[in-house]
Amino acid sequence: GMVMLVFDLPSFPYVFKVIKDFYPPQKDTTREGIQRKYLLVKTHDRVGRMADTLEYTSVAFPRPRISDALVDELKKFCPSQIEEDGDELVIKHVYIERRMIPLNIYLQDANPEQVAHAVVEYGNAIKDLVAANIFPGDMLWKNFGVTRHGKVVFYDYDEIEYITDCNFRRVPAPRNEEDEMSGEIWYTVGPKDVFPETFGPFLLGNPGVREVFMKHHADLLDAAFWQGHKERIKAGHVHDVFPYEPAKRFAVQRRLAAVTADAANAH
Repeated sequence: GMVMLVFDLPSFPYVFKVIKDFYPPQKDTTREGIQRKYLLVKTHDRVGRMADTLEYTSVAFPRPRISDALVDELKKFCPSQIEEDGDELVIKHVYIERRMIPLNIYLQDANPEQVAHAVVEYGNAIKDLVAANIFPGDMLWKNFGVTRHGKVVFYDYDEIEYITDCNFRRVPAPRNEEDEMSGEIWYTVGPKDVFPETFGPFLLGNPGVREVFMKHHADLLDAAFWQGHKERIKAGHVHDVFPYEPAKRFAVQRRLAAVTADAANAH
């Protein structure tokens, strides 16, 4: 990632995430800012859609278990966070998260049925986050993962914001033909401005993905959807979010049991 160096041990079901010492220009953040975002997620209702993180300090790894290539990467990107102590490599600050398949990789290898399920799940994950007053910030496929149960979960937190802190806008119409043909934006953008209609070009290049997304979640590209939820939250209205499939709800299970019993009695 651009702000994290991530590695794993094949025998361990978690990944290790270390904050880098420096970031590319497009990432206007700091180590302290990233840690605040991860703490926000830790203390917020994750509604079953944000991966839990465990935070550790001064973690000693047996040096023989770590490849030279990984040590080189740590020295290059996180030099302030590592110490070599004899046969141990100590990482001063690290998060761990359960390992998942990144959604962009999952979609590359998935059959059409799996693609459809994953895209619907992706949109549902975002809408569950919206209900909990969370804007993911960076909604690219690579920032979401597929769990071993097939659920789509968000796991990259350095750009998240509260929905109520964002200003969701439509892109203003170009003032003239020159604006329309220009590669530069012709309107002012505030630090918390978000333009949902601009998500499409980054997310929907694959025709199969686009078809499913537009059928189930086209509203995510409409500023009115986001602004409406922002106003609802500010008015104190809280939506219920169930972190499991609707079919698993007790009321549904009872109805299924009753239908099964009726069918059995009929025979």
